Parts: sequence; C-alpha cells; structure tokens
Amino acid sequence: MRIAGLHTVDGMPQSDRDAVGQGKRNVSLLIHSFFNTFLLFALVFLFAACSKDNGRFRMEGSFKNLNQGEFYIYSLENGTKDTIAVNDGHFVYERQMTDTLTLVMLFPNYSEIPIFARPNIVVKMEGDATHLKETTVTGSPENDAMTTFRTTTSEKMPPEVLKEAKKFINDNPKSNVSVYLLQKYLLQTPTPDYQEALKLCAMLHRQQPGNIPLARLHTQLEGLKNYKTEGQLPAFKAKAVDGTEITNGSLKSQANVIVAWATWSSASQSMITTLNKLRKDNPGKVQVVSICMNGSHSEGKSFLERDSISWPDICDGEMWQSPLVASLGISTIPANIIVDSNGKIVGRNLSLSDMKKKVEGLVE
Repeated sequence: MRIAGLHTVDGMPQSDRDAVGQGKRNVSLLIHSFFNTFLLFALVFLFAACSKDNGRFRMEGSFKNLNQGEFYIYSLENGTKDTIAVNDGHFVYERQMTDTLTLVMLFPNYSEIPIFARPNIVVKMEGDATHLKETTVTGSPENDAMTTFRTTTSEKMPPEVLKEAKKFINDNPKSNVSVYLLQKYLLQTPTPDYQEALKLCAMLHRQQPGNIPLARLHTQLEGLKNYKTEGQLPAFKAKAVDGTEITNGSLKSQANVIVAWATWSSASQSMITTLNKLRKDNPGKVQVVSICMNGSHSEGKSFLERDSISWPDICDGEMWQSPLVASLGISTIPANIIVDSNGKIVGRNLSLSDMKKKVEGLVE
C-alpha cells in the first residue's frame, strides 16, 4: 500500500522500522561496551589480587648522605644472608617467603636494625648515613612499634633500655618484636639473666604456641636457667674438625677465647677476623677455639681458609641442638667467652671493641 509517500511493510511505516533497527544496534553496542568494561575491571582486579598475594616481601629504602654502598641483611630464624646494594641513596629488597621472618640489617659500624618481614607487605626504610640510629622502618604494626621503641630509647642508659624492653615484652606477648627484644637485651649481654629470660620466654611461648624459633629458644633456656655467667669455665670435651681434642683444661694461655660464629652472621665473621689478628700480634699468648654454628663445616671452611685461620674449629652439625653449645651457655650468634690462664671466665658476649680490650688487657 502506498499512502502519502510512506512505504509500509507488514503495516509498519518504514521510518518506524528504521528507528527500531537503530535502537537494536544501539542496544547491541551498549551491551558490547558494558561487557568490555566488565572484562577490563575483572582483569584489573585479578591482577591486583595476584600482585597482592604473591607471597613476596618488599622493602624500599632511602638514605641521605649516601650515594653508593652495601649492607648485609640476614635472617635470625634460618640464617640466610643477602647483600643489599645502595645506588643514588636508594635500594629495593625483595624475597619470597611463606612465613614471618625477623631480618636484621647490619651496617658497617656494626649497628643493626631489625625488620619484621612477612608475605605480601611493603615496608619503607628511611635514614641518614650520618645518624643511623635515627633510621625508621614503617609499613606494618610490628615495624612501626620497633621504630618507636628504638627512637624513644636511643638516648637512654642500658638499665633504662632493659626496663623498657621488659615492659614492652609483658605488654605485647603476641608480638615478634618481643621475641627480638628478649634476645637482644636479656641474652646478648655480657651477663645474660637466663632465669629472667626463661620466665619471659615461657610467657611468650604460651601466647605464641606456633612460633617454632621461640619454642626452640624456650628449650635452650630450660637447660641454661641454672647456668652462671661467671666463675670457672664448665668442664667440656669436644673434637675439632681437624681431629684435635679440645677440653676446658687445654685452654692455658694468658687469654683464651671461645667464639661461636656462622657464615650467615657478618658480626661473627668480624669477630673471627679481629681474634685472628690479636692471635698473630701476640704469638703464644692468645688461644682461640671457634664453634661453627652452620649445619655443615664445609660452609665455613672457605672463610677460615681465606683468612689463614688455623685454630681448632668445632662443628658437630647439630647447631642449636649441640650439647656443647648448651653446656657453654651459648644462646646467640655471635657469642664469646673470655677465660684467663686459670680457667676463670672474665668476659662473656662482649661487643667487638670490648672483647678486643679485654684480650689485650689479659695479654699485657
């Protein structure tokens, strides 16, 4: 039918049919656009989820007054050690992990800063190379808490810092910071208080039953609770890697040092190097016996050979389960015991500089 110039198909004007067709095309385009947008958002969400939960820990750092340099970072739990390179005052450190670890950044002046690392977090370290004590680590509740503790106690005397450490431990029994403070301020000292350390460790262990390193420390302290940090060196007998038999009675020089070390601890390697120089500078007057805490002596052999160290090195492969380590009251790395010619303990767990002064004093 033809009416007033309009064409009809099945009774519908052509203009209406054109409008319906255009509407369908618009709806189709709208659906297609919506689908693409939905797919894009889905992909972005999936990528973000994968990036967030990839099991990696990341630390970003920056230091003023430092263009290039290197720092060591090692794990207190498993002994692994890495090197961090600083370029143009910045660095990035990443590692895959499945559980929480306490990492320690060791600076050239032998000061250290703990970092509490766990999967899927990013922490930031900021500092000044001329004021390393003021370095901050932020990005998680534990790192924030440790930074606050360090900054608020940086100007306090050791007894006050110890008091603050005990208070923090009692107030935060579920924190990994408390475990670090326990080892740092109650055990890594010239006169460790094993009974007080055991009391606090038992409390932490009850609150953190799944913390394996803490359980191991608790077992060690159970065997050390009655140990005395002074007096005569306990009787012991051990065989060095070269077959030499070492006993408490064989340490008869003017200055005798038992040092516990490991290849993953830069601080202990520095202690070994210092003792080697003291021994060479005072022939016949300084006697050293080292206890390697690596699982295998082959791991430490190259370091000793590189520095031409020939004193007896003991490595039974049992690490913290070693009966010798327990009998000597060793609970940290590095550790040292200084004994005079009469077998009397005159120093224990001294800093590098204090150890050097004590040995030189005995020799003189």
